[in-house]
Amino acid sequence: MLRNYVLFFLVLGLYLGCNKGIRKEDHDIKEVAYTRIPPELDGIADDPCWEKGQWHLLDQNWKGDTFSPDDFQGRYKLSWSTNSLHLLVEIIDDSLFDKQADPLKLWWDDDSVEIFLDEDNSGGLHQYSHNAFAYHVALDGNVVDVGPSRKPRLYNDHLKVARRTVGKKSTWEMSVALFPDTYNDDQSQTRVQLYKDKRIGFALAYCDNDGSKERENFIGSVFVPGDNKNTGWINADIFGTLVLVE
Repeated sequence: MLRNYVLFFLVLGLYLGCNKGIRKEDHDIKEVAYTRIPPELDGIADDPCWEKGQWHLLDQNWKGDTFSPDDFQGRYKLSWSTNSLHLLVEIIDDSLFDKQADPLKLWWDDDSVEIFLDEDNSGGLHQYSHNAFAYHVALDGNVVDVGPSRKPRLYNDHLKVARRTVGKKSTWEMSVALFPDTYNDDQSQTRVQLYKDKRIGFALAYCDNDGSKERENFIGSVFVPGDNKNTGWINADIFGTLVLVE
């Protein structure tokens, strides 16, 4: 019996050792072009970095009933510079809803853009850690995520945000600083410098609420298999992969 236990733990140790460096499988791979001139964040998509950028769709219904194009349409572009990842997000929404004045209460039930970032593309769980971030960007520009304290907090210093809404169309421009999984909420941190060929775990989503008690839809950028598609806030394995190119 003792021999069997010893053999079991030897095999377990070998398994864990061999799998220690396993990273998530790359999927939904997107190349992101470098820009020497970062965009001017004014909610107007007239910057040189957006001219040749490719539109990507927000069309994966992660939560809620089927929606129509009259209710919601979303798409986005990406670029990068040494200090930041840049996003242009265009949302057509028939109603913008911000029920909670307090940014740290029920933030997921208001209309908002959610940016999922895994700086080293390692995947894995991140619900109560900074292995990855899930930034909820509210209509008023506040940025919320849940940290290791298991309480929501503002990360407004991680993003610069501008939104311009004309009619049903909202144009968001955002520059995002990336931080490693060793990030500490209580200490001053240095952002990660970006470089060619770097891979970043990434997904984008939109919380859509037209005036209900809870959000009606959660629309994402990547396909998530299975019935429970609302898992990005817990597991970074569902994130796609960005490849930074010149």
